[in-house]
Amino acid sequence: MSIRPIAVALLVATLMPAAVHAQVTIRSNAGATAAAITLTRDQFRIDLGGGTTAGANGSFGALRREINWDGTPATLSAPNLLPSNFFNATSPRGVEFTTPGTSFMVSGATTDVGAGQPAPVNFGNLDPSYSATFAPFTAQRLFTMRGSNIIDVRFFLPGTQTPAAVSGFGVVFSDVDLAATTTIQLFDAGNTSLGSFFAPPGAFSFLGVFNTGLASTIARVRITCGNVALNPGVIDSPTTDVVVMDDFIYGEPVVIGGASGACCHGATCAIVANSAACTAGGTYLGDARPCTAQARTGTVNLCCPTDYNNVGGLSIQDIFDFINAWFSGC
Repeated sequence: MSIRPIAVALLVATLMPAAVHAQVTIRSNAGATAAAITLTRDQFRIDLGGGTTAGANGSFGALRREINWDGTPATLSAPNLLPSNFFNATSPRGVEFTTPGTSFMVSGATTDVGAGQPAPVNFGNLDPSYSATFAPFTAQRLFTMRGSNIIDVRFFLPGTQTPAAVSGFGVVFSDVDLAATTTIQLFDAGNTSLGSFFAPPGAFSFLGVFNTGLASTIARVRITCGNVALNPGVIDSPTTDVVVMDDFIYGEPVVIGGASGACCHGATCAIVANSAACTAGGTYLGDARPCTAQARTGTVNLCCPTDYNNVGGLSIQDIFDFINAWFSGC
């Protein structure tokens, strides 16, 4: 192996914790503050695409969706319960939840006005210790299950009951204490596991996994938070790890088995439903074609393969990097 790929790999590992396994890329990080994981969260946003400007219902450029819980109405926040289909039926973002437990809850905000509100922050209504145990990544609300520490997230075309799949899924966790305990497990439409992935311990943790070519094959995500469900008297300890969630970030839900593929507008790539959806002068790369591919230099944008060093544009440096790689040999 030449020196250059080793140096690049070390640089990437230093700046942005990530691991690549066969067909998926993992972004993960943890730290004592929200700022400690922000760079990793932002890189995962870039990975999925969609820019930084949110459209309706948490949509970013029809490439990515996000849920940060903060806009949940007080009537559906602690001590009240959140309907399992709220983020498909009421705020159509293409996800519905199930759990082996009983229900779902979004934590209270200091501005809530209603019966039993404002509830103590960070699920302090369930146990007073939780107000200090947890902290939101984006203020003020957090998310959890009641009666279980497991949730299944299923995807739909937003606002419909048409099953869908996504290209990647990421989540912010609050107060992961134990290694190899808090996980996300991905499944395809045939319920075959695509792998289980561990969140690193920290006051704030981020874990995101996406298909390296951005193919939309993830139909369900199972999230396991710590090793016990939140309940009165269940206190965080060295052996009892209570964990809750904040932001969800995931690829735009697309129909399962549809002839989706990459659409290029210049160097900008988007996964669209079919060739007819590649409008306004776009170039459709073909059914099931991804936006990116893995090469020796890293992830290559298939809409701009001459961007050899994948910095987001063409420059003389692309030529130098290509020549350097050429003389390095295979």
